[in-house]
Amino acid sequence: MLTVEEALRLVEQHAVCLASLQVPLSQAAGLVIAQDVVSDVDSPPHDKSMMDGYAIVSHDRADVRLVIEEIAAGAVPRLAVTLGNAARIMTGAPLPVGADCVVPVEQTETVDGNRVRISMGEWQSGKNVLSKGTSVKVGDVVLSKGMRLRPIDIAILAEAGCSNVNTIPRPRVAVLATGNELVPADERPAAAQIRNSNGPLIVAAAKAAGAEAIDLGIARDDHTSLSEHMLRGLAANVLVLSGGVSAGKFDLVPQVLTELGVIQIFHKIALRPGKPLWFGIREEGSRRSLVFGLPGNPVSSFVCFELFVRPAIAVLAGHPFVGLQAIRGQLCHDYDHAGGRTAYVPALLNPAVAAAPFGPLPQLMILPWHGSADIAAFARANVLAGLPAESRRYVAGECLDALLL
Repeated sequence: MLTVEEALRLVEQHAVCLASLQVPLSQAAGLVIAQDVVSDVDSPPHDKSMMDGYAIVSHDRADVRLVIEEIAAGAVPRLAVTLGNAARIMTGAPLPVGADCVVPVEQTETVDGNRVRISMGEWQSGKNVLSKGTSVKVGDVVLSKGMRLRPIDIAILAEAGCSNVNTIPRPRVAVLATGNELVPADERPAAAQIRNSNGPLIVAAAKAAGAEAIDLGIARDDHTSLSEHMLRGLAANVLVLSGGVSAGKFDLVPQVLTELGVIQIFHKIALRPGKPLWFGIREEGSRRSLVFGLPGNPVSSFVCFELFVRPAIAVLAGHPFVGLQAIRGQLCHDYDHAGGRTAYVPALLNPAVAAAPFGPLPQLMILPWHGSADIAAFARANVLAGLPAESRRYVAGECLDALLL
């Protein structure tokens, strides 16, 4: 049986960044840019005033000056400023010829309709003026290939004239829950039935990982239902199934996937919870679909998604193969680990301590839980504590690695 590390390496080997495509600027936030972006303009495009006031010649010592025009943002100055003159100017407006600084309006006094008194002081050249091209010059690379586009980056792209942006698209993840016992969340279960929690769980997790999630609903444990649903899901970049991958009579998922041309990469790993995990790929021409068969118990599905599916989605979207953020914590109680397989168990990290980066290690408490169907215990957790495969007793004060949820 593969170790977690071996299985992760296989997933990473088969996860390939999606081909880039152009999207409108309004849809680019959060995506990875696929090419360097070069500015076609200077920013600012002219020497501009940084505040409302009067544009003057800095070495002019005149007390009262004639106001020759008013310049609003977006207007082009018509007259040159000379000694004894000033131009009323608004924030962002182009500086007129001859002027080299701006006096804030608060340091002036209107004498009459067309004259202004400038307070005496050292008005240095360039004061309250942002020179042309200070921020960006024509030809400058303003954003580099591989960056994830933040809101401020969208503003830079707009300024650089990129109305369409070459990006790595958001991966499409199809989610399919399987099982004869499942009913939708809005339906009251009859005898031997349960509500489908895995489907909504994985859809939410896929969206949180930056993917476009497609909910395929529920497939029954028979070839026809599974085949029909899986074929729809294989049109996506990733198909994530829950249930049907163990060794029971109705665990038909691996067989049906093989019939549909999905090549198995591995099945079953040394992980608790999550041993039955199945992974494969289907290639059709230039299109590749990654397929993950997660165990049917919700906690197992959740752990396997976070460990294996999340980093695969990251690679497809143009990011490194990275999953949940790791942190080190100090166990605040004794704990007996049965061992046999690597385990990820629900735990609570002391948030007050964790928020102090230079203080002591955060205190870690492993929560009591009742196996891989115990959603409630995991809902109380804010980390997954990682325990190696070796059986041993951990004592209070020992350090453990954990993954932030």
